Amino acid sequence: MKKLKVIELFAGVGGFRLGLEKFGNYEVVWSNQWEPSTKTQHASMVYEARFGNENHSNEDIVEVGVSEIPDADILVGGFPCQDYSVATTLQNSKGLIGKKGVLWWSIHRILSEKKNPPKYLFLENVDRLLKSPATQRGRDFGIILKSLDELGYAVEWRVINAAEYGMPQRRRRVFILGHHKSTSVYKSLKKNDALDWMLNSGVLANAFPVTMASHKIQSFEIKDDLVSLSENFNTDKKLSPFENTGVFIDGKAHTSKTLPNYDGPKSVLGDVLQNEEVTDEFYIPSEDFPKWEYLKGAKKEVRTAKNGFEYNYSEGGMVFPDALDNASRTIITGEGGKSASRFKHVVQTPKGLRRLTPLEQERLNMFPDNHTKLEGVSDTKRSFFMGNALVVGVVEKIGAALHTIICS
Repeated sequence: MKKLKVIELFAGVGGFRLGLEKFGNYEVVWSNQWEPSTKTQHASMVYEARFGNENHSNEDIVEVGVSEIPDADILVGGFPCQDYSVATTLQNSKGLIGKKGVLWWSIHRILSEKKNPPKYLFLENVDRLLKSPATQRGRDFGIILKSLDELGYAVEWRVINAAEYGMPQRRRRVFILGHHKSTSVYKSLKKNDALDWMLNSGVLANAFPVTMASHKIQSFEIKDDLVSLSENFNTDKKLSPFENTGVFIDGKAHTSKTLPNYDGPKSVLGDVLQNEEVTDEFYIPSEDFPKWEYLKGAKKEVRTAKNGFEYNYSEGGMVFPDALDNASRTIITGEGGKSASRFKHVVQTPKGLRRLTPLEQERLNMFPDNHTKLEGVSDTKRSFFMGNALVVGVVEKIGAALHTIICS
């Protein structure tokens, strides 16, 4: 069995690594994790505690020389969703420059400068990437597709909600796979019908089966260079041209709306709860109930802005406490801490209402128990990690399908 070598960028606490290395098909040969806004690099500390510090970089990826990054078969990472707009540099009319600090261009730099770039890419982002920005729906994703096309990659993508395939959390993310034109997978995709790839033959279709939502497939070319694309793509249209499933090859996108096709076992929020091991700090004091009920409840009220302007405010109610017989809502980065919140999870237990523990949040993302437990790392920080993490089970399935197709 061939073990594929992996570069892991924006590694966080290692969700990609856990999913890929589980079955022995992949080996991470270099990783990078850098949190620009904090002095203490907590996520990197957890990563090193779990996987060791060999070949792990804890410095700003923008500053890392490409020569420091070893060759690998596949590059993976959950890169941040930012503004991907492009402009020409003043010194060089052919040079491209994205906004400073936009980390997509760090991936681009590695792929374009490496003598032997990775043959495969496995990337993750929030699903709004397909629709952003509001003034040019889909422009950011169009820039990514076009830039990968220019670097010699075909792309397949899918928005996957983990709960729709039996996992314990409703977490919707877009997964992007790139196949370099030198690979057999690229050649198969080129030979294949785009719709068949999306529904049957592709990596994502094998990992997470789908059916068509309608028999419509949209196909369109992206001809513009990156600067024109940045300025002119889909100007002022209300909808993005990119559906939740698609492929992009030789400058042409093929995209369609699909529905999950899954009939297997399902995990729910109740399955991940610790029994009576939870400490008192997670229980909500009865005097705080009204505050939680207000924040979770439906509202129709007049509010006053800072400038004195009065406006009507309304929002729907949330299920309170959270249903235990369903997959959980998405974990957010602000899940930790005792303060009342509309978005934090609250569960009913025999001992009373309480928030979720960091260990339960890890289980919702299918991490090993106490993966993020480390001296010097607070419970609030552990919750923040899980709000940023991906569902490990999704990576496992895509990784297994990718390995099968590459090595078949």
